[in-house]
Amino acid sequence: MFKPFELFVGLRYTKTKRKNHFISFISATSMIGIALGVAALIVVLSVMNGFQKELRATILGVVSHVQVIGMQGQFEDWQEIVETTNSSNEVIGTAPFVSGEGLLTFGRRSQGTMIRGVLPQLENDVSDVGASMVEGSLDSLISGEFNVVLGIDLARSLGVGVGDRLVMITPQGQVTPAGVMPRLRQFFVSGIFEVKNYEYDAALAIIHMEDAQRLLRLGDSVSGLRLKLTDLFDAPRVASELSRILPASFYISDWTQSHATFFRAIQIEKRAMSIILLLIVAVAAFNIVSTLVMVVTDKRSDIAILRTLGALPTQIMKIFFIQGSLIGFIGTALGLFFGLLVASNIDVIVPAIEGLFGVQFLAKDVYYISDIPSDIQLDDVVWIGFLSLGLTMLATIYPSLRAAKINPSEALRYE
Repeated sequence: MFKPFELFVGLRYTKTKRKNHFISFISATSMIGIALGVAALIVVLSVMNGFQKELRATILGVVSHVQVIGMQGQFEDWQEIVETTNSSNEVIGTAPFVSGEGLLTFGRRSQGTMIRGVLPQLENDVSDVGASMVEGSLDSLISGEFNVVLGIDLARSLGVGVGDRLVMITPQGQVTPAGVMPRLRQFFVSGIFEVKNYEYDAALAIIHMEDAQRLLRLGDSVSGLRLKLTDLFDAPRVASELSRILPASFYISDWTQSHATFFRAIQIEKRAMSIILLLIVAVAAFNIVSTLVMVVTDKRSDIAILRTLGALPTQIMKIFFIQGSLIGFIGTALGLFFGLLVASNIDVIVPAIEGLFGVQFLAKDVYYISDIPSDIQLDDVVWIGFLSLGLTMLATIYPSLRAAKINPSEALRYE
């Protein structure tokens, strides 16, 4: 009895068992539709955020934040360049590398590969390969011993394991009495890594930088430097600063340039999916219009009696505004609950569905990421909740105005 008049009547209308069950059905359908739309939005956006996060982590686990490359594909005196790059406070790691292409053979099997020569003691400062070793260690790469560390899928395709010996062939030829022959070198497999990025797991072979220099005949030259920053999102600014400091003979790039298409595609897809799924919420929210219009028609005599007892048109509006908002609030709350529940357990739900139906949604040899990740962000949850409630409240305006305009004498004429 101490509740405001509009709130009391609005809640009473909502809780009362109506004679017209069709109105109750439409109301329940609207509530369920809002809940499904909100839940779908949260799950999809969380999965898209998860993909963006995982893709960034897997790519940047092997690819550097900033890369300094010689315009001719190689340069000497890289130690001097390291001193220049390390003068930036944002740079926390710098490592030289030598890159090339080759062919690995083992028995009758052969596989093309990306050759990367590194210094193990510095490589751990700029990449996660050392922490992603399945067998062996990155420190097993010792100059002059010609050891090699392979990606796990590359090792499987060749059928090799730690302890096996294979032959690496490079296109840099050597002149022999029989003509120009490709360079061959036997390598000992000392480790296998898995960074969960098929492009690198299936094609990257890492050797010691000095072994790579001998194999590719580079002398003391390196292909470039790889830099790791305290904040990866500072990469464009740091790259711009280094381009002004370093000589014009160097090309500086960052991860936002080399892999911009991946992250831009995910961002565009995220926005498109948000708009599409938001339409589900909008349709469910505006079903409340038809629900409240039928309620107003069903309650014409009640509204007329309230008006004759002194209720103002604004109070009548508030009654139906409260009723419609309550439907939206319950639907939104249910959607938030189930959406967060599914998004937080996506790593359990998806494997269960794959095991039940014997399918794999993301094949490892096709997609960068083979597991469906989820990253719930508070900002997304908040704007979805407020937007859903806003659409619901917007949908109550017309029925509420219609109820406020009911003429008591006309409504009670035939009662």
